[in-house]
Amino acid sequence: MCQVRTQFTRELLALTNDLTLMCRLAHDAAERVTAALGDADLAAAYEAFAHDEQLQKMYSACEARTVVLLALQAPVARDLRHVVTAIQIAGELSRIGWLISRVADHVYKYHPEPVAPQHLMDILTAMSRLAAHYTALAGETVATGRESATPESGSLAMDHLHRQLHTALADPTHTRPSTEAAIDIAMVGNKLERCIDHTNRIDRLIRFLDTGIPPTAQPSDAE
Repeated sequence: MCQVRTQFTRELLALTNDLTLMCRLAHDAAERVTAALGDADLAAAYEAFAHDEQLQKMYSACEARTVVLLALQAPVARDLRHVVTAIQIAGELSRIGWLISRVADHVYKYHPEPVAPQHLMDILTAMSRLAAHYTALAGETVATGRESATPESGSLAMDHLHRQLHTALADPTHTRPSTEAAIDIAMVGNKLERCIDHTNRIDRLIRFLDTGIPPTAQPSDAE
């Protein structure tokens, strides 16, 4: 029994280490797409693609590892919560990587031109930097097992930037982009905003691991 428990503990540690690495990959992808957006840098966009590809491979590996843990170890109580939380966090990181990759798609589409005029690009790069920052904080949350002190602040800041973006898109004092370009710009903003939603979800999952309160039952810190 002791040997089984030791093996289970090792598998859990390996799973946590994988999640930490996935957080690093997601953060690196967000940083590279920020550079890709700001400089119309195709090489940086390709690096974001590469980070996402690694991230998706690691997600598949984590998924396989958790299936083995659930099937062979039959964990209960907190151990079960740990395994279930881990695969959910891996899923959130996978979605962040996918969103970042879709932003990089737009850089590729418009290269060598920037995705947006400068007054709009300034807002998009600010949104991308915010996504990268909160992805890094999510990594710290996963590594330490402690939830963020202000999990809602990223959502508030991103919401403010998103509203700025939509206001700027409709601003008659600037030359408006074509309808297709305006839709693409709005989509980039939406994808960056959704990254923050996933980092918030990670924070709530860490809280669930600590308290047992499901994310859907947790009160919003903004309330």
